[in-house]
Amino acid sequence: MSTLIKYKNVDIFQKEQKVLQDVKLEIGEGEFWYLTGKVGSGKSSLMKTIYAELPIERGEGDVFEYSLNLISKREIPYLRRKIGIIFQDFQLLTDRSVKENLMFVLKATDWRGTDVMEKRIDEVLSEVGMQKKGYKMPHELSGGEQQRIVIARALLNKPKLILADEPTGNLDPETGKGLMELLHRICKDEGTTIIMATHNLALLEQFPGNEMHIENGVLTCTKLNAPAEESKTAIQTADTIDA
Repeated sequence: MSTLIKYKNVDIFQKEQKVLQDVKLEIGEGEFWYLTGKVGSGKSSLMKTIYAELPIERGEGDVFEYSLNLISKREIPYLRRKIGIIFQDFQLLTDRSVKENLMFVLKATDWRGTDVMEKRIDEVLSEVGMQKKGYKMPHELSGGEQQRIVIARALLNKPKLILADEPTGNLDPETGKGLMELLHRICKDEGTTIIMATHNLALLEQFPGNEMHIENGVLTCTKLNAPAEESKTAIQTADTIDA
């Protein structure tokens, strides 16, 4: 199994203040990881370094064999095409239909051919159970339906990695359960690695996965089905700020 993300002694800064220190991570293909911790513990900052929104200035970070220390502005869009991002607040274009939202993304990532793009849109809508909602405007959809469209958008470029930032935060428990079932199915069936930030620890009991947890300045990584001596690694971090 190939390694998608590897961090070695990485320090992460937010507005010149150190958020995390000496981060060590190794995340492979087809793994499901929860990223947990209180608001302001540094979860979002860590995720932002993965898609090069925040730079890595100390230590070594590699994602899809791109060095995050050396990556150029020209290379960043190519890295991001390999990553699907699911936002808590949806970030759908409110003046366009579902299909138009998805078409906008495909055009922006250099897809060509209307027939090819429409076929891909139909595929991802079917995958998330929204194949009959393409003509709808975002405001005509429920919160759970909008979040499924956001997942469809994240799947368009067939990413090997999806980053989900509190995707169930605005959903009722039953809708959130359906969303978690969908994400775990995508991970299992497609071999897509998923990193999901959440503060809802009950999800880990219902839907087990590997865990990265930030608390009191320590990042602890717990991997399922690993030998006991290897299942946890504690990584010293700096005092954290709201990220």
